[in-house]
Amino acid sequence: QVQLVESGGGLVQAGGSLRLSCAAQELTFSNYDMGWFRQAPGKERELVAAINWTGFSKYYADSVKGRFTISRDNAKNTVYLEMNSLKPEDTAVYYCAARRAGLPVSVQRAYDYWGQGTQVTVSS
Repeated sequence: QVQLVESGGGLVQAGGSLRLSCAAQELTFSNYDMGWFRQAPGKERELVAAINWTGFSKYYADSVKGRFTISRDNAKNTVYLEMNSLKPEDTAVYYCAARRAGLPVSVQRAYDYWGQGTQVTVSS
């Protein structure tokens, strides 16, 4: 069965950096667009960044533009989220998700598979 396994979360001070990884298992990874979502307590889940199956098309939420970078390695079935200049408001559970290629990367719906999430906490 398909599994998405996130890693790399943790506690970091404001201004610091973290790199999240999401390894896909039992998935034809190169056929799927990948997204990173986050959900903070009491808030709705939001799409933070997405990348299409080729890696050439990317989307970033306005709140993370210039600070976060999404990338993928199709040979390793892994998608990454490099997070720099972290702020306390970035604190959330971060989830990776996979969707069959076909929709624009800015579209937040129709993701087929989800990881279990990894906690990111940014202290002030």
